[in-house]
Amino acid sequence: MPNLEEAIRERAYHLWMADGQPEGQADIYWLNAQREILMTSLESSGSNAPATAPLDTGFVATKSAKAKTARSGKSKTRAA
Repeated sequence: MPNLEEAIRERAYHLWMADGQPEGQADIYWLNAQREILMTSLESSGSNAPATAPLDTGFVATKSAKAKTARSGKSKTRAA
């Protein structure tokens, strides 16, 4: 792909437009577009590399926040 950044920018714009142009979420649209473009690139190159969770940053952050809440709840229960 000649210009990866331009392809990501265009895809992020289309995703943003499709969602009704919400404000303050540019990074989310950029990351989603980046993931789509890179996954498409991997698939078209015939790579056998598996998709990895770090590309889905929203999932990782949510999972981490839930784990912290669960741990803090357990430690309070044990201390009581």
